Amino acid sequence: MNENYIELRQRRDLGDIITVYFDFFKQNLKSFTNIFISYNGIFILLILLSSYLLVTGFIGAFNSSGPDSDANLYIGLGAILFFLVFIVIAALNYSLASSYMIKYTEHQKVITDRKIVWNFIKDNLGSIFLFILLIVFIYFAFMIVSVILAFIPLLGTLTQYVIQFWITSWIGVSFMVMLNENKGVTDSLGEGWDLVKSNFWKCVGVNFILGLLIGILLLLLLTIPGVLVGFYSFHIVENGTVIAESAVAKIIYTFSLCIFLVILAYSQSISQFVNGILYFSLHEQKYNVKTRERIDQIGTGE
Repeated sequence: MNENYIELRQRRDLGDIITVYFDFFKQNLKSFTNIFISYNGIFILLILLSSYLLVTGFIGAFNSSGPDSDANLYIGLGAILFFLVFIVIAALNYSLASSYMIKYTEHQKVITDRKIVWNFIKDNLGSIFLFILLIVFIYFAFMIVSVILAFIPLLGTLTQYVIQFWITSWIGVSFMVMLNENKGVTDSLGEGWDLVKSNFWKCVGVNFILGLLIGILLLLLLTIPGVLVGFYSFHIVENGTVIAESAVAKIIYTFSLCIFLVILAYSQSISQFVNGILYFSLHEQKYNVKTRERIDQIGTGE
């Protein structure tokens, strides 16, 4: 076993899970990012295209004194393309993060060969597709509940956040169950439900704290390009430049929007690391698989 390997299959409390998350992320940042870029290349180009359509459409609508059919067409096409690409990216990156953690645990080292991760995903494409479809329905139901809770001041908002973090935990852990234990979609959701239900507040707390920290980290990453875009926008407005006629403005806004969307996709991917670590901890807490392995090794004198 690699001496730098971080054993994920251990019982951990909330604080330990947070610590291990950052240790794991720091150790695997370079390798996982390379895999992320390798398999998201074509989708990044599609995001760039949708960003161009959206920027062109919004600039055209902003500078038009009346309804602009061309601008509306660009906005519509950009929004549709982005929605379709985002669904595919969400499914891919959810799978990349989960598969990477499973292979990391299996090989007990940092995964540098991206084909190992990709081949594992290919073998489970059918289950992944069905799981993503069910997620859409689950979140649609959650949106309905959120609208109802919005009518309840304060308590409704707090309840909504608790449900949101619980659903995130349930779905993330269930996805790991499906891939790691080779179970069907409904069986995985059932097993994930049992694991999360028995550790409700730990799951909610982990996703809340790490979700908040990841969000702050991403805001810091977006600070520099955000300031530059803001400064450039102020500069062209002060100089009376017509944005719709400026190719430089379209390029800057397009790339800025693209960077924002790519970072958003990346954050969604690394967020699954949270529930991956949570899954291994809850699974070990319930089944004691790794603990039994250690006892067996002691019994054989190894």
